[in-house]
Amino acid sequence: MAENLIETTGLTKVYGMGDVAVHALRGVDLQVNRGEFVAIMGPSGSGKSTLMNILGCLDRPTSGAYVLDEEDVSRLNKNDLASVRNRQIGFVFQSYNLLPRLSAAKNVLLPLLYNSDQHLTDRECYERAIAVLESVGLGDRVHHRPNELSGGEQQRVAIARALVNNPSIILADEPTGNLDTRSSEDIMGLLHQLHDRGSTIVMVTHEHDNAAHAERIIYLRDGQIV
Repeated sequence: MAENLIETTGLTKVYGMGDVAVHALRGVDLQVNRGEFVAIMGPSGSGKSTLMNILGCLDRPTSGAYVLDEEDVSRLNKNDLASVRNRQIGFVFQSYNLLPRLSAAKNVLLPLLYNSDQHLTDRECYERAIAVLESVGLGDRVHHRPNELSGGEQQRVAIARALVNNPSIILADEPTGNLDTRSSEDIMGLLHQLHDRGSTIVMVTHEHDNAAHAERIIYLRDGQIV
């Protein structure tokens, strides 16, 4: 029997109050198995970003439960959420979010500095960053700064940063949104490889070509799965 890594039950998110209340999520029940590759699609305003923020422990639901790797994280305080986020979740954003003054290697090792569970020396952090960069095909770019890399290479650095803590899940939010067609195909190929190696991936995308890489597509509309 497949093991649920993510399970949400009756998840709601309401912004504002009274007459101006916006119901971004309306009772979302979702399961993602360990090792699964899932795409989330839907029109603007469907609740995709809100759902990703809750799955990524960046926000809490108004009501309902969210169990991540057998831990109910829906009621944790901000500090505990941050700890879960850093330990369990690797983020890949549309805009890379790299620090411009740091080399690729130093960008990648940043999450290790905030992970109190690792107990790694500076040297071990650096060596792990290099190894992860090599695994995404950037072994010859480890000392380059973001402005010395192409868009596709910057996104590979961002994926390496997402992987460096060995997270339970990779959350990718429009990971090819800023890339040309060839770079987009390269990044989707890399995510496909990571999935083949056992990574659990949840990806928000508008692109049907990207969604086709996933094993399952979840459609959201008006804050509900359809």
